[in-house]
Amino acid sequence: MYLSPVIRTFSLLIQLVAQSGGDPRSPGIAVEARLAGRWGISVGDTIAIAAEAAGPAQQRVVEAIYRGRADPATALRGELAVRFHLADLANLLGAPDRVDRIGVAVRPGIGPDSAAARINQIGFGFRAYPSATIASESSQTFLVVSRFHQAIGFIAIVASAVFLLCIMLLKVEERRLDAAVMRMIGLARRTVFLAFLLEATLLASVGAALGAALAYLATVLTNLFYQRKFETTLVFAHLTPDIVLLAAALSLVLGIGAGALAAARLLGATPLALWRRA
Repeated sequence: MYLSPVIRTFSLLIQLVAQSGGDPRSPGIAVEARLAGRWGISVGDTIAIAAEAAGPAQQRVVEAIYRGRADPATALRGELAVRFHLADLANLLGAPDRVDRIGVAVRPGIGPDSAAARINQIGFGFRAYPSATIASESSQTFLVVSRFHQAIGFIAIVASAVFLLCIMLLKVEERRLDAAVMRMIGLARRTVFLAFLLEATLLASVGAALGAALAYLATVLTNLFYQRKFETTLVFAHLTPDIVLLAAALSLVLGIGAGALAAARLLGATPLALWRRA
């Protein structure tokens, strides 16, 4: 059984003693790949490790180098881990028969809630919780951040809608001469309106496509930067088909709506009025 305590000050607590030539009788440990890469540690190396900077050090042989599972709760803190055998860890810490947390796997068909309730009935000095409960409690910060992002997104949509309407009004106003000429040569107001609406639809479609491409590029660059910064495989930005479809729908609805309002406002005037304003 392995426990994985997190040691924050590696420069004080770990020292490379020998490379592939230590005492084979020394207890073995498993070193996280990020730590091994930074310190140049390989399997078979002997290191001295202590629970405290001023405490006595013990020699350990590196038996394995592992890559830990990406966890958003710990990845951003930059912590590195070393795994011990339980008895060796207790000996190093000077606290035999004492652990902070134990993970228990249940057999298929047994519910975690019922297993935790049964353990709590017969146990003393500890408390059992289903993993889903612990994950929910540790994810509260991310839920708050998610709601904050949703609020920012809503404000951005409202602001962009107002900005888009203003731009469309200005652009359609610049087409006063075209609208006047089309009306004077006999085109119906409905035909001119549909022409402006078609133009707005094409612009909204092109804008949606460009926006999706930029969002994909931003997602790739964001993940590359933060995965390299924090040395993790976590996905920091994820562009889902639902988000793309929602963005495209908003782009089309807002673009067509703004174009329709601007065209209706422009065509409300007579052809002569439009000619004079041009």
